[in-house]
Amino acid sequence: MVDHTIVHFEIPADDVKKLRKFYSELFGWKIEKMPGFMEYWNVETVPVDDKGEPVRPGVNGGMMKKQNPEHKPVYYISVESVDDYSKKIEKLGGKVTVPKTEIPGTGWWAFALDPEGNLFGLFESK
Repeated sequence: MVDHTIVHFEIPADDVKKLRKFYSELFGWKIEKMPGFMEYWNVETVPVDDKGEPVRPGVNGGMMKKQNPEHKPVYYISVESVDDYSKKIEKLGGKVTVPKTEIPGTGWWAFALDPEGNLFGLFESK
């Protein structure tokens, strides 16, 4: 069984260096560039073990360069199946805006809008 809870967030930034400094100094978050990824920084709000899993309750996320002026923060909800929940979203009046996409070695994600136009992500673990 999967708890349908927030498991990841992403913060877009015009100036990643400045925003990284802001959140690091404000909350003590560890924010480091991810090797092998484009312009993406891992945000640790809680420490992780050697597998990258949080060692205590909390949600970690990411930070990246803003893709466009309307690029807003997004949160990801854990689901059993991105395919099944994408269908459910459409049935309930929402809209899938980015279909199921693989994160190699990790799982799959998709973006959707709720009926009020709020963006959120789905995440299915491998």
